[in-house]
Amino acid sequence: MPAANERALEKAKAIAADALIFDLEDAVAPDAKESARDKAVAAVTGGGYGRRELTIRINGMDTEWHADDLAAAAQAGPDGIVVPKVGSADEVRALVAAIEKAGAPEHTQLWAMVETPQAMLDVAAIASASERLGVLVMGTNDLAKELHAEHVPGRQPLLTGLGLCLLGARAAGKVILDGVYNDVKNADGFAAEARQGRELGFDGKTLIHPSQVEPCNEAFAPSEQEVADAEEIVTVWNETLSSGKGVATVNGRMIENLHVENAQRVLDMSKAIAALQVDD
Repeated sequence: MPAANERALEKAKAIAADALIFDLEDAVAPDAKESARDKAVAAVTGGGYGRRELTIRINGMDTEWHADDLAAAAQAGPDGIVVPKVGSADEVRALVAAIEKAGAPEHTQLWAMVETPQAMLDVAAIASASERLGVLVMGTNDLAKELHAEHVPGRQPLLTGLGLCLLGARAAGKVILDGVYNDVKNADGFAAEARQGRELGFDGKTLIHPSQVEPCNEAFAPSEQEVADAEEIVTVWNETLSSGKGVATVNGRMIENLHVENAQRVLDMSKAIAALQVDD
């Protein structure tokens, strides 16, 4: 959400998103940076957003606004401070030190945007550089620009980078979010890319328009059939263990512990989504 736009910030209180990014970077003109910073801080400290995670995306480390953005965001104490173009483990450590020096509460995490070729090559080190780094965010627009690549259906030019970042995030045990989809009027294209992001293994997707929220939630949430299948796998597995049998099968397919872990993750996600819907 562009933090300079008070109407957008107010509207965000009713959007069914899991997290909100109050943007001070690309969505804000240079002459509005300072007022946007004040509005983002007021939004975080003023409340009214319910269970949604609140984050502030500050301007990059190479800009004149970065230091003041970081200090103000840290003192506001959002759930996360989103920093663009994080390219190394040293930068992560420097950012964390600055966030802590500015007095950020313990719950405020660093969300690092990875969007350059160098970040793709160093993502494992970036992801594991600090416990305070909680989330990686794919910056697919900037990555495509740096690669001289085109935005095409299926994202073939970006798949290497997406895969490397997924590997790094999973190795470090961090959440990773897929990048944005630019054409807000292309509902079918968005649905296909959101589905691809889930199939690749991303935990969610960053969005640029409220119209993308519902189809994104649908893409990343388990279907009724997936929940039913997961329940059957867990039930059969537990019955097999209780009976002392060595092999469990569901619909003629042998299942192992890894299948049960995947099934349990589906059930946990379904329960979490149900709880959020009650809160809304």
